[in-house]
Amino acid sequence: MAKFTYDDTVAVLASAPATLRAGALASVIGIAEEPRQGSYFEQFPPGNVYLVEYEDGVAVSIHESNLELFLP
Repeated sequence: MAKFTYDDTVAVLASAPATLRAGALASVIGIAEEPRQGSYFEQFPPGNVYLVEYEDGVAVSIHESNLELFLP
């Protein structure tokens, strides 16, 4: 089961790779739950992968372990 859902605001954990913009806020715009389909997802460890969009409009795929729910 997915930890986050569509339109959730999430924060990229400080421990995430710099390429994922550690500390940045983003909105969840897509969810790939286990079992994931396609070779693209082989680059991620087991678990859910989220497509998130940063405030500047850039979208990336991030594993659930690198995100936390943002509560203002």
